[in-house]
Amino acid sequence: MARPAVVEVRRSERRRRMVSARREGDTVIVFIPGWMSESEELRWVDEMVRRLERSEARRRSPARAGNEALLRRSRELARRYLDGLAEPMTVRWVAPMRTRWASCTPVDGTIRVSERLRDAPGWVVDYVLVHELAHLLAPGHDDYFWSLVQRYPRTERAIGYLEGLSAAAGLGLLAPDGDGPGPDVDGADGIDDADEIDDEAAG
Repeated sequence: MARPAVVEVRRSERRRRMVSARREGDTVIVFIPGWMSESEELRWVDEMVRRLERSEARRRSPARAGNEALLRRSRELARRYLDGLAEPMTVRWVAPMRTRWASCTPVDGTIRVSERLRDAPGWVVDYVLVHELAHLLAPGHDDYFWSLVQRYPRTERAIGYLEGLSAAAGLGLLAPDGDGPGPDVDGADGIDDADEIDDEAAG
């Protein structure tokens, strides 16, 4: 696997054994103990970058491969969280929409997802799909609708992620289809579960 274009190593005398890595934008930051030799640094940097990239690859949504994959993922999520009652006929990626992340037409079972989400973590795309699938069963945003959506365990976190993404890009988007997050759903922190990889180095 190709090494990222930018890797920054940060040494710390207070760090005794733990080695960790995380991505900040296009840069991978690797944190190592100050006592490490240059050869150990090179070995650990390569290892931690590989682990971080594997973790990121696992988190990517399988749906981003294309419309067929997006439809398959939607049907899987409908089975898992909506008792298989939501039956989408068409689910596809579309050009970025001005006011929403996704939209649904219940009358013909069509779901459209903004291309802006192709690089979002898989669990965020899954939330957007569950949100739109719930509209096949409840067209509005009433309590019943939100009771369906909140069966997805990362609902609040995904809402927070989307709010942060919208704010960072200056988009002004709220919920996937343009409405507010709904009753009893706060912003959450929007932090990715797997944004840092740790290991312990022998010292």
